[in-house]
Amino acid sequence: MLRLNYGHAIIVFSAMFFAFASYAIMFSAFLPPAGDSVFGWLARDKHYKYFAIFIIPTTGYFVIANWVGWQYYRNS
Repeated sequence: MLRLNYGHAIIVFSAMFFAFASYAIMFSAFLPPAGDSVFGWLARDKHYKYFAIFIIPTTGYFVIANWVGWQYYRNS
């Protein structure tokens, strides 16, 4: 039996997020409208779809920079 651990879950959710973000940013401009679903809302939106995608790397950068600063503070 196949046992999934946290590593597999992270890879699966990362791939799903990549596919969703790729549609939201790139493919929605070239494909026909999706209707009244979340995908249709993202295709019509011109501003906030980028906010939801870019907040993740920005948060990651903030967490890493904060951790490095804390390490400098503790080890000085």
